[in-house]
Amino acid sequence: MTTKVYFIRHSKPDFSVKEDLIRPLSVEGIEKSKKLVKLFSEIKIDFIYSSPYKRAIQTITPIAENKDINIEIINDFRERKMSDNWIDNFDGFCKNQWNDFSYKLIDGESLLETQKRNIEELNKILLKDKGKTIIIGTHGTALSTIINYYDKTFNHENFMQIVDIMPYIIKMEFNNNEYLERDEIDTN
Repeated sequence: MTTKVYFIRHSKPDFSVKEDLIRPLSVEGIEKSKKLVKLFSEIKIDFIYSSPYKRAIQTITPIAENKDINIEIINDFRERKMSDNWIDNFDGFCKNQWNDFSYKLIDGESLLETQKRNIEELNKILLKDKGKTIIIGTHGTALSTIINYYDKTFNHENFMQIVDIMPYIIKMEFNNNEYLERDEIDTN
């Protein structure tokens, strides 16, 4: 029984808001999110889940409203916590994390911790929603750790190739909890 999961990395956020949880989409991000309705118009969606972060929820809300599906918030689908403070050298920090999945700042979270909680929640959904088609509103790093879990060749270089693509969509297919394949969905 094949389960299809569309991971939708949020659209372009308003970077002037530094607090991760409440950072909204930019005007451009809102417009791009509205265009996702057409992309999913011919796809039957059974359930929609999201990170609790505002930008992730805002990105998938137009689809949820169009399909009349409630978005279930899953706290553990949130983005990884880098630090309590804004990080100016994001690229250097990311490289350190990808080189060592256990690397983190004192008040932050490692990629391994991020991956573990995201995969645990995904496995719960795959068990509960077998054979269904699902959308999960997510984030660049969180999604990248999920991809890496199933494809160890996905690394820092791959992450940097998608870091500025917003929204970014991956469709993964599973037979029960067994990963089958992934496809990148063109959002243009």
